[in-house]
Amino acid sequence: MKFGLIPVNIGVQPEQMVGLAQLAEGSGFESVWTFEHVIVPVDYESKYPYNDSGKMGGPPETIFVDPLLALTAIAASTKTLRLGTGVNILSQVNPLYMAKQAASLDYLSGGRFMLGVGIGWLREEFEALGVPFERRGARFDDYVVAMKKVWSGEVVEHQSDFLSWSNFKSYPLPKQKPHLPVVIGGATGKIYQRIARHGDGWFAPMGDPKELTAALEALQAACDAENRDMSEIEITCMWPGKGGKDFIGALEEAGVHRVVTPLFALGANPVEGIQKLSEEVING
Repeated sequence: MKFGLIPVNIGVQPEQMVGLAQLAEGSGFESVWTFEHVIVPVDYESKYPYNDSGKMGGPPETIFVDPLLALTAIAASTKTLRLGTGVNILSQVNPLYMAKQAASLDYLSGGRFMLGVGIGWLREEFEALGVPFERRGARFDDYVVAMKKVWSGEVVEHQSDFLSWSNFKSYPLPKQKPHLPVVIGGATGKIYQRIARHGDGWFAPMGDPKELTAALEALQAACDAENRDMSEIEITCMWPGKGGKDFIGALEEAGVHRVVTPLFALGANPVEGIQKLSEEVING
C-alpha cells in the first residue's frame, strides 16, 4: 500500500507547506496531494457533494495556494516524493495551458507528477472564470484526449466542439511515458465510464471498504464494456488515519493501491500525526 497526505496547499504558510512535505518524504509517505479552488464565493447555491451540509469547510478567506505552484515548490525541496492534484478542475480551464504546465512540472520534478482532474461542481466558480457550466462533462472528456496529444511530441491535430488545434508541438514533454498519469476524481455521473476510457487512475472520495468494493465492481463492468484492462488503473482513496493495519488490509483486499490521509484528520499537530502514522502503520 502507498500512503499520501492531502491537502498540502490549504491554510498553510510556505515554510509549513514545504516542511510538511519534507517530513512526509522522510517518514515513508509516497506522495502529497492538493485541493483546488480558484475562488471561494462568499455565498453560493451550488451544493458541495462531499458532506451533508452542502458547503465547503473553510471560509472565503481560506488560503488556497495554486496546486501546480505549490507542487513545484515542493518538487524543488524533495527528491523522491510523488506529487498529485486531488483534483484540479479541468473543465473550467484552458486545456493547452494545463497540458503545458503539467508537462513542465513532470519535467522539472523528474517524472514525479500525477495530474488528478475532475469535472467540477461549483457553478459560481465557472461563472467567475467565464466558462459555461453546461456540458462540462463532455468538455472534460474532450480536454483529456486533447492534452494527451500535446504530451505525445507529435504534431497536434484536434478538432472538436470545444477546441480547434492544428499544426503545432509543445515542449518539454513529460518525463513519464507515454504520458504523465491522469487520475480522474469523483463518484457520480459517468465516472466509471470516464475512468475506463481516459484514466490511468481513480481518486475515490470515499474510504469504506464495502463501499469501495461495490464501486470497483462498477468500474470493472465499465472496463469490460470498454475492453480495458482494469489492472492498468491505479486506485487511490481517502483514509482518515484510523483503524490501523487491519483497516488498511481491508482496503487493500478491496483493490485499493494508495490511501491519502487528510491533514486535518491528524489532529491539532500534524507533525505528530505524520510521525505517529509512520511509526504505527507505514513503517511499523
